[in-house]
Amino acid sequence: MQWLTQEFHINRIMQNTNENFSFKKYAWTQFKKNKIALVSLYLLFALILIALFAPYIANDRPLYAKYEGNTLYPAFASDTRTDSIYNAKGDFVQVLQYDITDWRELDLTSVVWTPIPYSPGSMDRYNRDYAAPSGKQRFKNSTGEIIEIPSKFRHKLGTDGIGRDLASGLIHGTRISLMVGLVSMGIASLIGIILGALAGFFGDTKLKMPRIKYHFTLFGVFMGLFYGFGQRKYVLSQAFSEGIGDGIIAMVISIGVVIGITILFRILSKAIKVEWLNKEVSVPMDTFVSRGIELLNSIPRILLIITITAVVERSIWIVMIIIGVTGWTGIARFTRAEFLRIRSLEFVQAAESLGYSSIRTIFKHALPNSLAPVFVSIAFGIASAILIESSLSFLGIGVPTDIVTWGSLLNLGRQNLEAWWLIIYPGIAIFITITIYNMIAEASRDALDPRLKS
Repeated sequence: MQWLTQEFHINRIMQNTNENFSFKKYAWTQFKKNKIALVSLYLLFALILIALFAPYIANDRPLYAKYEGNTLYPAFASDTRTDSIYNAKGDFVQVLQYDITDWRELDLTSVVWTPIPYSPGSMDRYNRDYAAPSGKQRFKNSTGEIIEIPSKFRHKLGTDGIGRDLASGLIHGTRISLMVGLVSMGIASLIGIILGALAGFFGDTKLKMPRIKYHFTLFGVFMGLFYGFGQRKYVLSQAFSEGIGDGIIAMVISIGVVIGITILFRILSKAIKVEWLNKEVSVPMDTFVSRGIELLNSIPRILLIITITAVVERSIWIVMIIIGVTGWTGIARFTRAEFLRIRSLEFVQAAESLGYSSIRTIFKHALPNSLAPVFVSIAFGIASAILIESSLSFLGIGVPTDIVTWGSLLNLGRQNLEAWWLIIYPGIAIFITITIYNMIAEASRDALDPRLKS
């Protein structure tokens, strides 16, 4: 009966077939057979590198500069940095404020510019009114003369109506899009996996508690959500608009309020000693989760997101949270289905017979064997999240106007349809990114299916 204690049932089955078989190696081998998906994976790594190093790829401050005998690294410094510059004789020359200094107008002894010498929010007043990629562009040199723009300063993908560089916007928009996809689906995955696991494992009859504790717990959760998130929605919105750190602190406080109120009501339930109220009843966990999924799916997701974003403070972090909170239903369904299958397998029954707690059985034994199809759903969800954020930015909803995204660039193109570059290039970026995630998800689905093993 030693096999009953095996934690990972599927691995044991595979080992009985082939002692040298590794499911991870098999899945990777199957994935590599899909050449399009493999190229998509490499392109995704490239996008991640672009997102990580965006400030050093597109920046209106140079990577290295020599000015008045001083060696500076402006691109690596904070935006608010201020330097007092002195010449070789020690005489005061100039104060450089990194966030407003036009480095192109300085007489730099030597300089190394970023590949795209523009920031997404910097305005080139000499190339306003939608400078075309192949059109005439102007430049003001260090002597104040207006000349034909040098090749290294040319807006290779054009500008918008106020002179902002499109290429820089696309580079920095990559960071926003990837961050939105990963953060929002991280939130959705956490909610969906937990709720789906509880629903699939316990069903409607397996989880029992005293009737009074059951009702008090429900009431405590609802009261906690009301005071923790309903009454604090403006506090949360303001916190995230001030910064991610403040937002996380405010979110932790809200979660603490929910947990605290729930625990308080559970403690109060113990004070009631009425016999019929302390009779054990079944908690319909599966019904709760299933009805919640049906309720959210009955409302068009984009309409729900637009409604929520209309009443909260505009913040990219708020948008990511909203997308995540409204996108967990698909993950919960997959997780629930897997747990309905796994809970009757021998290794789960063995864990229960050994006296393991339900939480340990769920998260240590059952969950690792149910995540393969969930990961596929997450990959598709990331693509969906990026598309939703782009749609919101295109409509001018949710995301602050000072944050450049692919959707906001498309919105600029809508204002002037003759500026085709503001439509074509962001559209291509969105299409390629979504296609990459979809190709990876489809290949992962095939690779993670053991039934396809040849």
